[in-house]
Amino acid sequence: MSNEPLIRLENVQKSFTNPEGKKLLVLDDINFTLHENEIVALLGKSGSGKSTLLRIISGLVTPTEGSLYFRGKTVQGPVHGISMVFQNFALLPWLTVLENVELGLEAQGMPRKLRRPKALNAIDTIGLDGFESAYPKELSGGMCQRVGLARALVVEPELLLMDEPFSALDILTSENLRNDLLQLWTDKRTRTKSILIVTHDIEEAVLMADRIIIFSTDPGHIQAEIPVHLSLPRDPQSDEFRQLLDKIYTLMTISERAKVTQTHAKTTILHPEYAYRLPEVSVSELIGLLESMEDHEVEDKIDLPQLADELHLDINSLFPLTEVLDMLHFTTISNGDLVRLDAGIKFAAADILERKNLFAKHLLKYIPLAQHIREVLDNNPNHRVSQNIFLDELRDFLTEDEAERLLRIIIDWGRYAEIFAYDYDAGLLSLENPQ
Repeated sequence: MSNEPLIRLENVQKSFTNPEGKKLLVLDDINFTLHENEIVALLGKSGSGKSTLLRIISGLVTPTEGSLYFRGKTVQGPVHGISMVFQNFALLPWLTVLENVELGLEAQGMPRKLRRPKALNAIDTIGLDGFESAYPKELSGGMCQRVGLARALVVEPELLLMDEPFSALDILTSENLRNDLLQLWTDKRTRTKSILIVTHDIEEAVLMADRIIIFSTDPGHIQAEIPVHLSLPRDPQSDEFRQLLDKIYTLMTISERAKVTQTHAKTTILHPEYAYRLPEVSVSELIGLLESMEDHEVEDKIDLPQLADELHLDINSLFPLTEVLDMLHFTTISNGDLVRLDAGIKFAAADILERKNLFAKHLLKYIPLAQHIREVLDNNPNHRVSQNIFLDELRDFLTEDEAERLLRIIIDWGRYAEIFAYDYDAGLLSLENPQ
């Protein structure tokens, strides 16, 4: 492995300005290097800034602050030697497979007689020989992504960037394509020196990467870096593989209470606690997860990788549920396990009315926005308040979309718990039973 890193990021930060004119910090203080002969996975939930970072590295997006270097030279735009594979294939439907693959070479000014054999070789390499004249509409999703991969490889990049390249595919197709890519890598059938892949699939990261960079949110930043000392190909059923999965799940499921506490301890609070974000999950999903744990009677806990596998959930679906259950003190995370607390056990065993009462008790005790709304309603003589009152409060600290999303979540939870009622047409929150 060369001592000179292929990519080096120093104190990279990225902010965007939303339509309301508010500055949104998406990435903060990103520092890491990428060397030759390694696959690195950027692992994190949606919204953690992984794809934005990938576009910064590709030269498609300029960082607000910090520096980015490729082969020791500052990156100030798209760089020759870096290619990207996109999640949505990004093929031109009016071009054939061959013409789509030739695009990158054509953009470089390579004459047709030179680019045609290169494109044909790339198509053969990724297993689409025979489909050169086909149009994207004739191809399956997996075949379309193979075209995207061929188009990226045909320009012989030193660095291959992949933005969730398998997430739009079914499980079997993604596994097949991932294995073929790893075979190309281990057989050194391309000139690519390194691969940087964005994913929200923990098992995929462990299957592919030599290093895993774990991203956290609000704003996106590097939470941890995990080396993977397992030879390729990897056995998902081996003890070493499962232990590494548990370690990563544990790191990524730090309780939301702990995150809030750490944030409050380290920074000056610029907003009331009730304006803190909430994951967007329904009560029915929370109930379903708690009920699914009824089948696992060993100490009322279940291994998170096992749970994700059984329920076919990725981290974007599973982690919001575990965060909310943790915030409500129905479950907690311990050593990669989801553990039911006493309240969670009681909730799963209760009837409908008892569940509503228990949910209401925990909602008012542990969720500040629910407490705030109920207090305002209790103190209002008519026990009726327009939703715009709360939206205006939230807009002082959050974007318009986030304020509306947050209020919508708490209204759904509050109506289930019957701690207040809501009239959609009038936009009014009220106490049906003030006494």
